Amino acid sequence: MAAQQAVLCLFKLLTLTPVLAMKFQDLLGRQRDVLSTLKGAMTLIRDPEKTDSVYDIEDGLQHIEATRLAVEFAKAQPGVAPLFEERYLAPSPDIAALLQLPPESLGYAYASYITNAGFDPNFYRKAEVTDDITYFLMRMRQTHDIWHIVTNFGVDVMGELGLKAFELAQVRRPLAAMLVAGSVIETLLKKPAAMDMLLNVIPNGYRMGTQAQPLLAQKWEENWEKPLADWRSQLGVKLDA
Repeated sequence: MAAQQAVLCLFKLLTLTPVLAMKFQDLLGRQRDVLSTLKGAMTLIRDPEKTDSVYDIEDGLQHIEATRLAVEFAKAQPGVAPLFEERYLAPSPDIAALLQLPPESLGYAYASYITNAGFDPNFYRKAEVTDDITYFLMRMRQTHDIWHIVTNFGVDVMGELGLKAFELAQVRRPLAAMLVAGSVIETLLKKPAAMDMLLNVIPNGYRMGTQAQPLLAQKWEENWEKPLADWRSQLGVKLDA
């Protein structure tokens, strides 16, 4: 209960502050955003396996200043702005075809990862792309598992947090910041013995993100056949030893 209250307070601070500065006619829409964020946060706290609640959190953060600034930051990185202008989104991957590629290719690594884990490559929540923010959210969601593969972060809790720290360095994604911050509070209150591990994973992910070239600038899906090692070398992704 203490952990839930602490994380809830953090979410309230981050989401309710912008509401106080809003005009009255915007309050109803913003309150819906806040409720979506808090609903997702509490669901995730109760059951971390309900990963779809992450989208409730992020959908509720669309209109805060931090999201706008994250998009501006991302677009300022080399090679990213053209994808925003194009609104580039790839078609759904053909997993069977990707499994026919050479074993060292990104496409084969991705398809094997999806198949072995029993994942659906189209699992992510869709949103109509109407502006830079909705494009940003869709492209990040669409390439989430590719980022996992390229960075070599696993899909366990620590792996996800490592990737979120990487995202924070690369694009300042508000969802990443909230999940990282929430994990520190929850670990402090509920699993203090795991703090050493957490404080190794988060800085490592952030450091990797600052050293690497922008992953958001890549059209991975047009180069599935390229060796994964070549992608990592080209982008300066230095895996944790």
